[in-house]
Amino acid sequence: MMGRIVFMGLGIALAGSLSVAQVFAGDTPAKAPVEDGSKVMITSPKDGDKVSDTFDLKYDLTKGSQATHVHAYVDDQYQKGFSGTIKSLSKGTHKVTVTGATKDHDPVTATHSITVDVQ
Repeated sequence: MMGRIVFMGLGIALAGSLSVAQVFAGDTPAKAPVEDGSKVMITSPKDGDKVSDTFDLKYDLTKGSQATHVHAYVDDQYQKGFSGTIKSLSKGTHKVTVTGATKDHDPVTATHSITVDVQ
């Protein structure tokens, strides 16, 4: 009887140790960017430019087979509601990225980044 209890305890301990990462119901893995032939280039401001805390971000998007629009990021943070203007940045250096996206908002491989210095 004692051997049986020890064995069951080891089984439970072993099963618990196999779990490496917690998974939560709302977690979804990031989708890999799709290569669809799209290209994107930030045209203004230029890499290294000094800008104010709010500035217009201009870019050219050459749409491939799936890209319909772009998503903008500042310091790798998605800019929800981006409509061409980056707003209220703190002083200092910031990385600005534009990435092509599909109609379903999935990323495509077209991406371009610049660094700006907010005065």
